[in-house]
Amino acid sequence: MDRPDRVLVVACGALAKELRHLITAFDQGDNGRGIDLECLPAKLHNRPELIPEAVRDRVRAARGRYRSILVGYADCGTGGLLDKVCQEEGVERLPGPHCYELYAGAGAFAQLQEQELGTLYLTDYLVRHFERLIMEGLGISDHPELQEIYFKNYTRLVYLSQEPDPELDRLAKKAADRLGLRFEKVATGYGGLVDALVEIRERAA
Repeated sequence: MDRPDRVLVVACGALAKELRHLITAFDQGDNGRGIDLECLPAKLHNRPELIPEAVRDRVRAARGRYRSILVGYADCGTGGLLDKVCQEEGVERLPGPHCYELYAGAGAFAQLQEQELGTLYLTDYLVRHFERLIMEGLGISDHPELQEIYFKNYTRLVYLSQEPDPELDRLAKKAADRLGLRFEKVATGYGGLVDALVEIRERAA
């Protein structure tokens, strides 16, 4: 269906819950003008080289049906290839190298990195789907010896928390214990994602 009065965000599935929450808030009372969301599978983060062309395909499929299209990904490990696709397709993406910096803020994330380079970061989404995306997605469940290979240089797990939830806190701590990493929690809220959505929302006005 054509939506010439709306903006489409083609986004990472790992941001789906947070983006839907913010979009719903922005869309309330807007008489149908605003933002639509289409999400690609979050498991693409295990194969970041596949992200750029997956984004291109979704953008091309939607072109002409929306007022404008934006990309709800940071670079996400594509090594600049996603930026190349965005330039070729005439669309813009979320700022920054990954969602960790987007949530925490560039300055705060840089401090976390300076404190301890060997840090694994989890968001609410990654905590919820730790078994599927990390333990199973990286093959550790079937081949436990891979855990040492993947995480031998890590010393700390930092949980970047978007929403207060004792169950997510418990699961994040459990993930850290399972990987043998020291656990820390940083409550980021939605961080820079709010500012990015505000900018997108203004484009739909």
